[in-house]
Amino acid sequence: MNKSSCVYLEANNSYLMLLRNKKKNDVNEGKWIGIGGKLEKNETIEECAKREVKEETGLTINQLDYRGLLRFYYPNSDELVYIYTSNDFSGDLHENDEGSMEWISKEDILSLNLWEGDKVFLKRLLEDDNKVFDLELHYDNTGCLLEVVDKEVVK
Repeated sequence: MNKSSCVYLEANNSYLMLLRNKKKNDVNEGKWIGIGGKLEKNETIEECAKREVKEETGLTINQLDYRGLLRFYYPNSDELVYIYTSNDFSGDLHENDEGSMEWISKEDILSLNLWEGDKVFLKRLLEDDNKVFDLELHYDNTGCLLEVVDKEVVK
């Protein structure tokens, strides 16, 4: 199972979102997503999250807040994604080669062109109750969300 991280940077009641509009043959083309990417050999998932944010945005994460785990199941692959938020970062935002970045007000997030499964966990982030979630998201080969399984996390 592939592992990756996804970080939602927070400032002024907004999240930094990435519109995937620059890469060719991108499964996420036209979708708004958080900042992140695949885990590299010999790094922890937290190191992955910080590295991906630095590479894609130029910003340095000072503090990560773990928010949940997503298990994506597709017909030909599976992915484990660790979700974080951070409102403690520094540096200057720069462009990247994956898409356009924009600070989007939290009240407008769910109106963006998002994956259906992303809407499920983003609603939880937006509730801002700091409850850790563990979700299974099952998709078909056309990208249609078939099922969401909520694996209750006991703290």
